[in-house]
Amino acid sequence: MEWLDALILGIVQGLAEYLPISSSGHLEIFRQILGIDLPSDQALQFDLILHAATVCSTLVILWPMFYRLCKSFFTFRRDYDFYYVCKILVSCIPIAIVGFFFKEQVEQFFGNGLFVVGICLLVTAMLLTFAHYSDRFVSASRGRDITWLDAFIIGCAQAVAVLPGLSRSGTTIAAGIILGDRRDRMAQFSFLMVIIPILGEALLGVKDLIAPGTDAAPMAEVGTLPLVIGFVASFVVGCAACRWMIDLVKRGKLIWFAVYCAIMGVICLLWQ
Repeated sequence: MEWLDALILGIVQGLAEYLPISSSGHLEIFRQILGIDLPSDQALQFDLILHAATVCSTLVILWPMFYRLCKSFFTFRRDYDFYYVCKILVSCIPIAIVGFFFKEQVEQFFGNGLFVVGICLLVTAMLLTFAHYSDRFVSASRGRDITWLDAFIIGCAQAVAVLPGLSRSGTTIAAGIILGDRRDRMAQFSFLMVIIPILGEALLGVKDLIAPGTDAAPMAEVGTLPLVIGFVASFVVGCAACRWMIDLVKRGKLIWFAVYCAIMGVICLLWQ
């Protein structure tokens, strides 16, 4: 992979991770456009590096809230912030099950063309449209706080959204809006709930690479320079996109992304 390819993919990841248009789907689209042919395991590892960069973007943009939540949770204050973190942990249960028991099946969907991406983008468009019309008469401040059941259902939505083309942020935010949760808090919850799964997957990837007898060919094939450039580009663009997306969710402007996903989904199917 060339450094320019990594730069483009990093920019795409930084935007698409926060905007409800599917980062994994758009990474697959741009790999096809740029003619990047990586095996599924290498494509997934490179995507993981870019996702780790956007997690860092989340930490930077939401640092005051993140620090407050960590302080409350690790000192067992039993206040609102403590239970908020507990709800985030509950939301991680479904994706943990997928990661431990269905990882190989999920990897098969990466690097295998745009048919699945196109279908999932159309599903994302339908979810965003349904959320928009179910919420059009409700302001961002009139929704309810996220309940324990809401957290688990939103976590199930995140687990399903591991498929390329099914937007993680779009799916989780749409699920919360449909459940009646406040839009402004849903955006923050959606961005915070992905931190644990991504960091957990990244640590497992590092463990596999440094383990004795491990074949490091996938990482060597991608190259160190493209990984660094992709990470930095994804981080910088992700910081700007995170702020933008929180504002968009507050104002209820997700319907335009539904239109975009529908158009891109049709294009992907025709391209395939």
